[in-house]
Amino acid sequence: MREPELFSTTEPTAEAATGFLHHFKKWFSILLPVFVGLFLTLYTYNSFTEAQIEEIYSYFKNANYYYIYLAAFVAILGNISRAYRWKFPLEQMGYTCSFANNFMAVSIGYLWNLTVPKSGEISRALILKKYNGVPFDKGFGSIVAERIVDVLILLFFMILAVLLQFDLVQSFILQKIPLAKLLALGALTILLLVIAVLMYRYSKNRWILLIKEKIAGLQEGMMSILYMKKKGAYFFHTLFIWCSYILTFYLAIFVFPETSSLDADAVVTAFVVGSIAIAFTNSGFGSYPFLIAKILVFYSISETTGSAFGWIVWTSQMLLVLLLGLGSFILLPLLNRKK
Repeated sequence: MREPELFSTTEPTAEAATGFLHHFKKWFSILLPVFVGLFLTLYTYNSFTEAQIEEIYSYFKNANYYYIYLAAFVAILGNISRAYRWKFPLEQMGYTCSFANNFMAVSIGYLWNLTVPKSGEISRALILKKYNGVPFDKGFGSIVAERIVDVLILLFFMILAVLLQFDLVQSFILQKIPLAKLLALGALTILLLVIAVLMYRYSKNRWILLIKEKIAGLQEGMMSILYMKKKGAYFFHTLFIWCSYILTFYLAIFVFPETSSLDADAVVTAFVVGSIAIAFTNSGFGSYPFLIAKILVFYSISETTGSAFGWIVWTSQMLLVLLLGLGSFILLPLLNRKK
């Protein structure tokens, strides 16, 4: 009679290893931005004296919140414009979605981005698939296309900020990252990009082929903005959306007397830094106040004032995201009930 084996000698399967890596990457992408945000928050807090913390508290207490409410109103107009703009590429593909569904999908998307970075784009496509029958790949492709447009506009503002404040931006970057490391980082980025392009172009690996297949399914959605009839209206709303972003930030500078004197160059530069911070962690958690405070020091704004300003702007915008997102999450199924 064969004795039972005390330990299994079976080697882990490739599927199990792949599944482990998939879950590891998923949780790593979720938790890393959270830990970075927590680290920056604790680092900033511990770098202040008790008197400075009291000073920051007094800024929150005495801030002129009228401008925060006004900025929130402008931000809502930007969300409305984004939801309305979305209908143009969808119509090009033959799908008609109500403005209410588009707006609620956008609001819920921003809410999901607070938890898992970039998950909001997926949730938007899933919502339209469920309530309007838009195929996921086409809906997601239209969102990817608008993100590409948004990235190009952000790059424009980054170039504008560099041109307006070249010496300041250079000092800010080199202060955080030495030139040698910056050049090495740039070279590494280019090398990785070249490798990725070559792998995508020539590799016969089944995972690469699967990625190609998935990307091919997004092409119609991504190309829809090039062929849609109302290109002028689409780019008008794109301009309006980005003007609303800048105006939201500009209105916020009047919450404190110290920041109200910032000129246009400072507003553009700080706006760009804040936009990058939002992409750095979960909607800018921790990184937004930290980087805003650092950049405002170059404009003779104390770090305590800059930190308080960054936290007020970030907190007010996140409260708006929570309000609109949770409201949309509740109303979406109710407004789409089949009668």
